[in-house]
Amino acid sequence: MAQNMTVRRLDLGYFVRPASETGGPQPRVEPALAYLVRHHQGLILFDTGIGIADAGTEAHYRPHRRALPDALSAAGAAPEDISLVVNCHLHFDHCGGNPLLAGKPILVQDVELATARRGDYTVDELIDFPGATYEELTGEAEIRPGVWIIPTPGHTQGHQSLVLRQGDGSVILAGQAHDFASQFASDHLARQAALHGAKQPLPPCQPWLDRLADFDPRRVLFAHDCSVWEPSQGDF
Repeated sequence: MAQNMTVRRLDLGYFVRPASETGGPQPRVEPALAYLVRHHQGLILFDTGIGIADAGTEAHYRPHRRALPDALSAAGAAPEDISLVVNCHLHFDHCGGNPLLAGKPILVQDVELATARRGDYTVDELIDFPGATYEELTGEAEIRPGVWIIPTPGHTQGHQSLVLRQGDGSVILAGQAHDFASQFASDHLARQAALHGAKQPLPPCQPWLDRLADFDPRRVLFAHDCSVWEPSQGDF
């Protein structure tokens, strides 16, 4: 059932991805974006920003942070107002503000939390901090009326996306399931081409795109890209 929800993007800073990770000759500056969902059962926060890392990681990514309380304040909220936290995954640039939300339920895939706890994956202090309260999921779940968590593995094995069933169509908060809206658009079209019977070779695409398509998305938003994917046909 469609729900009356609003989504507010939060700017939590940026980092510089070095050329060794961009696939090209130049580094790339990427935003760190979170999303505040106003649901009638309470505020949901999807991702929490860039955490403080060791000196080597700091030098590698050169992050510029915007404090989570400041970003929430600009959106008319405060950390104590959050009822639920969802992390797309537990790398330090997505769960950095979690310790500020001690006692709040954090929804995460069980495989993601297990991987993070094995070490050499993220900043350990951002995982089992005092007051950390996890609700582990195995697969998809409707966590609030009209709000679904859908596993979207790829960037990490336990990556997940958040689907909001709105009156004017579903909004998908895709985290880092794709780095860019253009990549999502390319995979979406490759899936459509395969469904239309186009001859191979075609680009491979993730099987979970079929599940996201079940929700008839009208907008897809990302963690490291300010661009928004929308269907190729529609009014503006």
